[in-house]
Amino acid sequence: MNPDRPPLVLLHGITMSARAWQDVTPLLAAHHSVVALTALGHRGGPPAVRRPAMVGDLVDDAERVLDDLGLERVHLAGNSLGGWMAVELARRGRAESVCALSPAGFWDAGAAGQTSGVKKLRRMIALTRLTPALQPLAMRSPIVRRLALRDIAVRGERLSPAQALEAARDLLGCTVADDLLGNHEEIAPLDPLPCPITLAWSALDAILPVDVNGRIARERIPQARFEILPGVAHVPMIDNPALVAETILTSTGALPRR
Repeated sequence: MNPDRPPLVLLHGITMSARAWQDVTPLLAAHHSVVALTALGHRGGPPAVRRPAMVGDLVDDAERVLDDLGLERVHLAGNSLGGWMAVELARRGRAESVCALSPAGFWDAGAAGQTSGVKKLRRMIALTRLTPALQPLAMRSPIVRRLALRDIAVRGERLSPAQALEAARDLLGCTVADDLLGNHEEIAPLDPLPCPITLAWSALDAILPVDVNGRIARERIPQARFEILPGVAHVPMIDNPALVAETILTSTGALPRR
């Protein structure tokens, strides 16, 4: 850790890994000591002992990592499931600031507003599980990459063939996807804020649409700063790493607000 650069911890979405941030991390490094975590039960992360795994288990594990690193409070940025985890870590007093990019967990009681997105994610998971032998060749095609990632990215072809293949391997190596997609946990209201929180919603999010889940997020965390990121889908790190980096650095105070 560089003592002159405050720590910033990045948290990825479901079925992904720390590799989800690889195009963003270099854009943050001049301002922060960046740590990208891989969540419990995900490829490269520790195995989940309790099953079915719950979001709280992933948050517990992330908090243990912070303890092991000697980090009491850090800036946090997370996408989807990672955004949810960042909010819960803030609730526990571990955050200097939070930038939650299209965070999961904002749906009505009984999971209304969750079903459509879960169906799309399950479809993507099922297709990836059916085609592992084809993926090394198929991912060479920009058209295939765009189609394979169409539910989470507008410009899936932006990923290189190697990056797309690693993303598929991350999905296949995630052992807790079915657990997390099969439960009805949600983010409870958070008011007052324990730290500055930015809710940055992807304008073209087809998994957690801004007019449904973004609306609920604003109701649950009314004091958070809310903004809409233009031209990007559910995983904005794929579509526009520079926009994501700018949004995060603005939330941490490293860059002034425009």
